[in-house]
Amino acid sequence: MPAPVPAASGRPPVRLGLRENRLQFTLLVIVNVCVGGLVGLERTTVPLIGSETFGLTSDLAVFSFIIAFGLTKALTNLAAGALTARFRRRQLLVAGWLIGVPVPFALAYAPSWGWIVAANVLLGLNQGLTWSMTVNMKIDLVGPARRGLATGLNEAAGYTAVGATALLTGYLATAYGLRPVPELVGVAFVAAGLALTLAVRDTAAHVALELARHAEPLTAGEDTGPRAAFLRTSWRHRSLRGASQAGLVNNLNDGLTWGVFPLLFTDHGLGLAAVGLVKGLYPILWGLGQIPTGHLADRIGRKPLVVTGMLVQSAGFVLALALLDRPLLAGILSAVALGLGTAMVYPALIASVSDHAHPAWRANALGTYRFWRDIGYAAGALVAGVLADAFGLDATVVAAAALTAASGLLAARWITERPKG
Repeated sequence: MPAPVPAASGRPPVRLGLRENRLQFTLLVIVNVCVGGLVGLERTTVPLIGSETFGLTSDLAVFSFIIAFGLTKALTNLAAGALTARFRRRQLLVAGWLIGVPVPFALAYAPSWGWIVAANVLLGLNQGLTWSMTVNMKIDLVGPARRGLATGLNEAAGYTAVGATALLTGYLATAYGLRPVPELVGVAFVAAGLALTLAVRDTAAHVALELARHAEPLTAGEDTGPRAAFLRTSWRHRSLRGASQAGLVNNLNDGLTWGVFPLLFTDHGLGLAAVGLVKGLYPILWGLGQIPTGHLADRIGRKPLVVTGMLVQSAGFVLALALLDRPLLAGILSAVALGLGTAMVYPALIASVSDHAHPAWRANALGTYRFWRDIGYAAGALVAGVLADAFGLDATVVAAAALTAASGLLAARWITERPKG
């Protein structure tokens, strides 16, 4: 095995592994708690702010903030891969936090719905840079053998924070109203995230070490640029194509439930606290579940978890409608199925993309995958808005169930396992 790469400035030699980099890894986990907490501000209250505070009557208009968020985050994910060739990951992480500073204030005090949409453009930029860099840096630190666990821990931290914040904002909205108290919680997340990021070290040396050890050299003349990686990840490579479409549909589900579930369950009699419980439980289970499923992805492979997880999510939508005469039970059971199904899928997909991408173009491959995955937010909100305006909220949920099951079958056909070297 090649020797560790000596580190600059008298620091210990650079090594790959979770245990060897536990301090930096832990710092990045806590940073991603703050990343998830900032986006969690919107899960319970913002759709209701659109309909109740600003009087929006079209579901598509209400869901426009999710479309703005999803498009911006997806494009930022795509750019993030290319930006890593020019800037260090830590620099991009700091930039993401600085962009996020105005978000909680805009959500709390926006004088019109247009301000809410604009805040979600900033939030998309923030999330695209911060979440992309935390996951890339963790993968850099641990090396190929522990990618599933590393991505599971990263996503667990972020989505548990999303859920906990959604739950908290639901209770705060019940006690203090939809604005401004629930949204100002985000100030603490921005301040803590930026402060902790300044203590994180960059991972460029870890990438160099993995490149030196990689068993498969690049093919002569292989293009490692953003355009080639985009085409490879989007379509030309069978497994990467399978992961990209599954990621898109997975986040389409999240975007759809983000907008639809608060409206659906309040229409059937649930109060803000109960809606907050439903909206919080889904990402909490999604987050915490990724710790064991990320580890499991390293043991049994990526494909079984992806396929099973998509089918479980489809069942979650069926439960939401089948039990709607008992809305709290319907909400809780659907949230459990959606959360556990997503927990199976999320770390396995990121690990699968990392398995099939050479370290020389992995950041671009992950950026492309995350582009397609987070386009799902915008696609989910757009599909939900159009279908809900035309056919009602129930029909939107039925469509989501069918699309998710079809995506799981495509993943079963396209994704293959790759031995870890």
